[in-house]
Amino acid sequence: MDTEAPLTRPRVGISRCLLGENVRYDGGHKLDRFLRDELGRHVDFVPVCPEVECGMPVPREAMRLVGDPDAPRLVTIKSGLDMTPRMEAWAQARVERLQGEGLCGFVFKFGSPSSGMARVKVYPEGGGSPVLKGRGLFAARLMDEMPLLPVEDEGRLNDPALRENFIERVFVMHRWNGMLAKGFSLGRLVEFHTRHKLLVMAHSVVHYRSLGKLVAEGARLPQAELSGRYLAGLMEALRLNATVKKNVNVLAHVMGYFKRNLSADEKLELLEVIDAYARELMPLIVPVTLLNHYVRKFGEAYLAGQWYLRPHPAELKLRNHV
Repeated sequence: MDTEAPLTRPRVGISRCLLGENVRYDGGHKLDRFLRDELGRHVDFVPVCPEVECGMPVPREAMRLVGDPDAPRLVTIKSGLDMTPRMEAWAQARVERLQGEGLCGFVFKFGSPSSGMARVKVYPEGGGSPVLKGRGLFAARLMDEMPLLPVEDEGRLNDPALRENFIERVFVMHRWNGMLAKGFSLGRLVEFHTRHKLLVMAHSVVHYRSLGKLVAEGARLPQAELSGRYLAGLMEALRLNATVKKNVNVLAHVMGYFKRNLSADEKLELLEVIDAYARELMPLIVPVTLLNHYVRKFGEAYLAGQWYLRPHPAELKLRNHV
C-alpha cells in the first residue's frame, strides 16, 4: 500500500553507555542487553554521549545538577566547575543536527545530569538533600525542541507495558516519516489514518474520534497545519496506556467483522480467548494471533491493513506478557 514505510529501519537515538561503550565518568558503561541485542536487531541506533561529545575526557570528574530545578546548572562535584555553558552550546548544535536525521525515538540514561529525561537529582546551591525534579541538560533541550518524538529512559523500559508503548510509538513515527518522505498529501494521510484506526482506538476512543474528524475536514486546512495537528493528536493518543479494557473493546470490534464467517464453535472459542485475556489469564498475543488467522482465512482486506494486529516486530515479544 502507498503508506508502507520505506525499506529502512527506524532510527533511534540512544545514550552511548547503554550500548556498552566505556564513556561514563568512571570509564565504565551501563550496557542494556535488551536494547543492544534485541531492539538493536530492528532499529538503527544513533549513539550520543553529551559529556564526551562536548569535549570532556574519559574518565572525568563526576557532575551533578545544582540550583533551580527548572533551570539547573551542571557542576563538577569536587572542583565546583560550572560546565553549563559548554554543555548547553553543544546540546543546541547537536539537537539541530538530530532534527535532520529522521529520528523515530530516543532512549536516555536514567538519572544522568546530561541525559536524564525526568526525576534527575538537583542539589540546592548551599548543599543539602536533592530533589528529584530535574532533567539532564541535553535531554531537556532535545525534548523541548522535538516534543512529539517518542522518548524513554532505560529504567522505565523494564516495565513491559511502558516498553511496548514506547516501541509501538517508535514504529508509528517510522511509518509517519516514511509517508512524509513520499510527499504529504490528504490522500496519503487518509490511508495512513485508516491503517492506524484500531491502534489509536486501543489507546483513546476520544482521540480516535477527534483524529477522524480532523482527517474528514482536512481539505479545508493548509497541508502544513493538517500534518502538524494530526501528528500532535496521534502522539498524544499513543502516549496513553492501551489497557486490557481498551484492548478488549478493540478485539470485540475486530471480531464483529467475522460474525457471518465464523461457525458457532469458532465464535465460542474466540469469545473464550478474549474473555481469558480480559481476566488476564493469557497475554494479548493469543487473541491477536487467532484474529490474524481469521483475517488470512477469510481474506478480510481492511483488517489485513490494520497495524493494530502487527504494530511491531513479533520477535520482540512485546505482547507476550500478561
